[in-house]
Amino acid sequence: MEAPAAPRNPADVQLTVTSPEQMGELGRRLAKLLRAGDLVMLSGELGAGKTTLTRGLGAGLGVRGAVTSPTFVIARVHPSLGDGPPLVHVDAYRLGGGLDEMEDLDLDVSLPDSVIVVEWGEGKVEELTDDRLQLVIHRAVGDTTDEVRHVTVTGLGRRWASADLSVLAV
Repeated sequence: MEAPAAPRNPADVQLTVTSPEQMGELGRRLAKLLRAGDLVMLSGELGAGKTTLTRGLGAGLGVRGAVTSPTFVIARVHPSLGDGPPLVHVDAYRLGGGLDEMEDLDLDVSLPDSVIVVEWGEGKVEELTDDRLQLVIHRAVGDTTDEVRHVTVTGLGRRWASADLSVLAV
């Protein structure tokens, strides 16, 4: 098993998740910290749990529709069932370029009113905002049934400077 990456700043939170259910619960806890205008970037190998985490986040936000991987449609919008923000779930895996290639998604227009979660967004969506939450999910690679995941949560920018991300470790 790979060791988790070293924290990039002292505010990083390191979590260990041992099942898909716990990954979904992490998403539900994360939803309590989010508000319209937040960008969340998810990184990790195939099968690391990015969509499972987003499914829990969608449940926590109370959005409509099943949260599934948007790999082939690139982006899905899940409207709120209440008074919260909609969830825009993006899978940038098949997109090779930067933000220019993602312009058709109008993420810059959606961001102020939505919570945007981007899987595989490194090098592609950072220009949207200086304020973002990055989650890197590490898992054992190769032919394994190991469910253990190590998650590093990093808040970047003014929005996250004073946020207490340790509440995610409950």
